[in-house]
Amino acid sequence: MKTHFDELLEFPTVLNFKVMGIACIELPDLIVAELQKHTPGDYSPKIKPSSKGNYHSVSIAVTVTSKDHIEIIYKTLTAIEQVKYVL
Repeated sequence: MKTHFDELLEFPTVLNFKVMGIACIELPDLIVAELQKHTPGDYSPKIKPSSKGNYHSVSIAVTVTSKDHIEIIYKTLTAIEQVKYVL
């Protein structure tokens, strides 16, 4: 990934990741499980269903320590089968 997070942010910092995926009960747990692998912590995801209920938007605040850390989290979250987008 060619990102410029290191030029724009001072580390460590808290970033709010928004993950959009297929509406299923286990989506927040899958996201938290992947985050625990790279950034152990106590997470409180906020879930917002789409208007038709087919998708969920999960917002979660994560403390990141570097540009590489952010990129690893993006790659890990997008690898989850139920996830469609990570912002």
